[in-house]
Amino acid sequence: MILNYFKIAWRNLWKHKLISTINIISLAIGFSASFVIGLMAYYDLTFDKFHPDSELIYRVTTTSISNDSESSNPGIPMPYIIETRNNMSGVEIASGIHTADFLKVENALTKTVFKSPEYVVFTDPEYFRIFSYDWLAGSPEEALTAPNEIVLTKNRAKKYFPTLSPTEIMGKTLIYNDSIQTTIKGVVANFEERTDLIFEEFLSIETSKKTDQGSYILDPQWDNTNSGSQLFIKVSGPLVTSSIRKQLNALEAEHRSDWEVKYSRSKDFELQPLSDLHFNVELGLFDFSDQPADKSVMTGLALIALFLLLLGVINFINLNTAQANQRAKEIGIRKTLGSSKKQLVFQFMGETLLLTIASALISVVLAYWLLQVFSDFTPNGLSFSLFKSPFIIGFALILIVLVTFLSGIYPALVLTQCKPISVLKNQVVSKGGKPAIRRFLTVFQFSIAQVFIISTIMVGKQIHFIMNKDMGFKTEAIANVNTPWYNNTQEKQVRFEQELKKFPEISKLARGGNTPASFSTSTTAVTYINDDGIEIQTSLQLIRGTENYIDLYGIELLAGRTTLNDTIRELIINETYLNIMGFKAPSEAIGKQIKRSDELYPIVGVVKDFNQRSLKDPIEPLALVGNWSDRSFRVMHFTMTSSGQNSVATTISKIESVFKSIYPEADFKVNFMDETVEKFYIQEKSLSKLLNWAMGLSILISCLGLLGLVIYTTNRRVKEIGVRKVLGASLLQINTLLCKEFLILVAIAFIIASPIAWYGIHNWLQDFAYKTSISFWVFLASGSAMVFFALLVISIKTLQAANANPVNSLRSE
Repeated sequence: MILNYFKIAWRNLWKHKLISTINIISLAIGFSASFVIGLMAYYDLTFDKFHPDSELIYRVTTTSISNDSESSNPGIPMPYIIETRNNMSGVEIASGIHTADFLKVENALTKTVFKSPEYVVFTDPEYFRIFSYDWLAGSPEEALTAPNEIVLTKNRAKKYFPTLSPTEIMGKTLIYNDSIQTTIKGVVANFEERTDLIFEEFLSIETSKKTDQGSYILDPQWDNTNSGSQLFIKVSGPLVTSSIRKQLNALEAEHRSDWEVKYSRSKDFELQPLSDLHFNVELGLFDFSDQPADKSVMTGLALIALFLLLLGVINFINLNTAQANQRAKEIGIRKTLGSSKKQLVFQFMGETLLLTIASALISVVLAYWLLQVFSDFTPNGLSFSLFKSPFIIGFALILIVLVTFLSGIYPALVLTQCKPISVLKNQVVSKGGKPAIRRFLTVFQFSIAQVFIISTIMVGKQIHFIMNKDMGFKTEAIANVNTPWYNNTQEKQVRFEQELKKFPEISKLARGGNTPASFSTSTTAVTYINDDGIEIQTSLQLIRGTENYIDLYGIELLAGRTTLNDTIRELIINETYLNIMGFKAPSEAIGKQIKRSDELYPIVGVVKDFNQRSLKDPIEPLALVGNWSDRSFRVMHFTMTSSGQNSVATTISKIESVFKSIYPEADFKVNFMDETVEKFYIQEKSLSKLLNWAMGLSILISCLGLLGLVIYTTNRRVKEIGVRKVLGASLLQINTLLCKEFLILVAIAFIIASPIAWYGIHNWLQDFAYKTSISFWVFLASGSAMVFFALLVISIKTLQAANANPVNSLRSE
């Protein structure tokens, strides 16, 4: 019986090839989008789920609170780590991890040197009690219990000792930065599952005392928060988290420093679930080259996939109910021969299932292609092999069943309504369902398409605005090179600068810290006491540079001078801080002093405001300072006069030669300022690309559905068209008659979609401190585009019908 259902279903699908093709294409597009989004969601949601008791593991994060702002930090001061480990009720295990930065590591056995090892941390034995590793050599009980001990992952051990097994590596020596000798006490397997804990080398915390980093890693101050020092805990149960927070905040209140009390500053501690690490955009990941997943973006992607799938389902419902009259005779005969309504419903559901399965199979190929197209948008590490996952297979099967039911149940019920007696009398046997429902679904389709069109245009308009807006400094032909922080003396920096000055291709040169706009910022708390004795406290961003820095980047000086004295520690402030201080004219601030950590700093200049980060962020109070610290004054900025790709490459090659002669063990990398600015908007550009595709696909699906309905309508009215032509109706009149109904539906869709799109775009633009206007022409253009596409599709069939010889349509009369 079931086999018979599928045979009949196949014949009917083949008989109505055009409608079947439209349905398959529409559903395949929706399925492929759903599969890709499902893969992305599954990939991101399964990070670090494999750890035993993962739901009991948390990272303690710090929120620094001041009068005018709050800032989150994944780090925590060292005393809290010690106190949590020793005296915190509800905490079973606590472990501090501290990111390490080394210039090189040497295999003492082979004398092989490896530059800039990544993913190195200082930690304690408790780390391996919280996170379960498979030990290939050594044991967690004996590792990292003394200074100069290290544990390697299998991959890192293979890199340093390619010919030795994990057991043979035990006891071997690695030398960091020529002076720190460490003994290998264990080798652990790398996690095979998805994880954000990407560490490869674990040094005992006591080893940090022998490094420059030890001073701030082991800092005993309760108010010194460093993002590289983090605390992971495993709690005794899910109900104790609020108690642990209270204990941490009580410690903060007890140990709050005098200056924090004076300036109304405090900290608030949060317990971040391990599963949330992968999604917290504000706190970031340990892999700086990767971006955290964004749940709001994931939700938006899911909605896009849902809407595309709904468009396909609507096409199926509309087209199958519209052709009810064509199948009425078949249904009437089957009922006359004894088929029950239940059997007919099963038959039509079988047709739907066959069509849905065909769509799903095609969508797998489309999904693979989409993953290649959106490789810059999908998470790093996401691969098509995840389709083999039982979860994804189950998701696909559930989706197929759900779509089959949603697509097939209403048409099946409509198609089985006809009465055999009506068929035998050759009467109109079915109205093909309620026309109002078809009109509603068509309006819904085009409303979605209109929202996508408006959103796509507006996102593109905003991206064009932010990419072309003057940020207050130059970006063209400006680049910079980071010199190493380790063993980098003032003499080496000056020598590097002097060598670069000899190049005619370099017109301007300046040493300093970060670029004017950067992902990395440095802030400090300052106080200005005005003439009335009122203290004005501000969190001031610092940018370091020599006197040439301002000129090189074309930052406009409003008052004072650009020369910064390194010994007196002078400041050049921006307009935003000038306004906070209460001055109306830039010249009024010259000579005033601000206080930082009980030291006074004179203001010698005022510059025009410029954007320090992306245009999502407002301009913050800022000061340019001189060389207060060699460690933070190690970036060489320069402007190149050479043009053309080959010429620039030649200049960079010459710079690299000089760099290697001074820093032979350091890695050389050039950063271009215009590329840095573009990186601020990677997410927005990816969104624009995604919306372009969503817009195109939604228009395609909607127009395919419209084409099917137009074909049905013109076929049903073919005799009417013939009569009108005989009575003298022109081609334009007939085309207008047939187009009018559908264009009214498109107009209604535009009226519905416009406020929805405006609301969504308005909310999205709130993320930007600087934004374009929501222009009327955007809505006019999107509405016109939709009318054009609809008219084009409708006219293809209506003009064909209107041009047909009326004799052929009226012959039977």
